[in-house]
Amino acid sequence: MSNELNIDPKMVENILRFSSNISRASELVSAPDEFNFESTEYDVAYQEDKARLLHYKPLTKTQHKTPIIIAYALINRYHILDIHPKKSWVKNLLEQGFNVYMLDWGSPSNIDKYLDFDDYVNGYLHNSVEFIKNESSVEQVSLQGYCTGGTIATTYAALHPENVKNFIATAPVIDGWKDTTVISNLAKHMDVDKMVEIVGNMPPEFMYYCFSVLKPFEQGIEKYLNFFNNIENENFVDNFMRVEKWLSETPPIPGALFKQWIRDIYQENLLIQNKMYVGNQHVSLKNITMPIFTQVAVGDHLVSPECSMPLHYGVGSEDKTIRIYPTGHVGMIASSLSQKVVLPELGEWLKERS
Repeated sequence: MSNELNIDPKMVENILRFSSNISRASELVSAPDEFNFESTEYDVAYQEDKARLLHYKPLTKTQHKTPIIIAYALINRYHILDIHPKKSWVKNLLEQGFNVYMLDWGSPSNIDKYLDFDDYVNGYLHNSVEFIKNESSVEQVSLQGYCTGGTIATTYAALHPENVKNFIATAPVIDGWKDTTVISNLAKHMDVDKMVEIVGNMPPEFMYYCFSVLKPFEQGIEKYLNFFNNIENENFVDNFMRVEKWLSETPPIPGALFKQWIRDIYQENLLIQNKMYVGNQHVSLKNITMPIFTQVAVGDHLVSPECSMPLHYGVGSEDKTIRIYPTGHVGMIASSLSQKVVLPELGEWLKERS
């Protein structure tokens, strides 16, 4: 009888690989900030306080006459629109011959807690538009707003229609009462006055928590299991880490802006009812008479389609288009579907009007 222990070499190999993968996964997940984006080249064309207006360098010999400014969301940073060369919203527009600007809101500090809708709409966004008009020698710009940036852009288009030639609303937060997401349900029952009184600006940790509870299994266990199972796939790891870094870069939201946002959009639903005020100016969607393209994602778990679609029916424009895409909130702007369907459709729509 032999006392030799027969060990399958394949089993040893798998154990060693498993151990190595655990170590590598731990190192990567614990340090997303060390991962660098490959962003499209740009210059900082204008800066006001912490807000920056980025001007991307052209990728074609000639550009369409009307420049486009993108008002990104208040949550996370603008990098998702330029997350990867093959999934870049910005690069695609540049390759289609558009002159692209991006409004980066920056990262507010405690001294910014009194900034409100008026500062963002009639301050940072308006001043950026005026800068572009002067720099490009045009009377109007094309304006795109994404997510909460879509709401800010909507109020701007309503208050300053003379400056906007074309308006693109991508997953905008418009009808708060029709929003069926977890974020909406949290907002509707929030004592926002007390919260802002206690914390001032909305901290990044709070915003990250709100996103985590939207899809707790998918954003937790399932996400990291999927990551571990694909740890040897370089393309998967590359994409995963880019998104993780983007998620980790959630800036604070100024307290006064957050308070008005929760109260006016989600709790009292003033925007869609044409009852909202920004500063001392009345916001009426009927003043949005320029061509408008509303983009909605059927699987959006951050801004439900029912929340965005009323914009299409509430504006005063006769030239209006709405598209509903079979994807999610991020998939609409940073995916193969975005590159193959969403952006080509938007590009054709804009070219006819630019």
